[in-house]
Amino acid sequence: MFSKEASRKLREDFWISFGKSFPRKWILYNTTVKDFAFKFHFDTKTAMVSLDLDHHDLEKRIELWEKLLSLKSILIEEYLPGAIFNDSYVLENQKEISRIYVVLEGVSIHNKNSWQETMVFLNEHMLQFEAFFEEYKDILIS
Repeated sequence: MFSKEASRKLREDFWISFGKSFPRKWILYNTTVKDFAFKFHFDTKTAMVSLDLDHHDLEKRIELWEKLLSLKSILIEEYLPGAIFNDSYVLENQKEISRIYVVLEGVSIHNKNSWQETMVFLNEHMLQFEAFFEEYKDILIS
């Protein structure tokens, strides 16, 4: 069991180490599409890379989600075979978003032995998400 402070320190150490191991300027929130962002997540059970749609206007979120669905087979076949599409994903704060994500099970931010595997997973999958976005952003933005 880790104290809050020890857990916070491990999280900080992980993300600093990840940044040093894979020094790159990620797109993340700089997509030019409102409320369309790429995210990294790593906790005590899983690691995840996601594309989140959290537009406050449900109609706009649905419109963008439908564009992504039209590209689903391309995303899965050419970029991220394990991608999961969830049009109604509920965050811890109870906010509902739409999310496409890939997940790595059985790793923990509290276990330094799983850090390297997780860093490779995060890097490889975010690169694939970004490559997909760069290739099809004209369709998504239109």
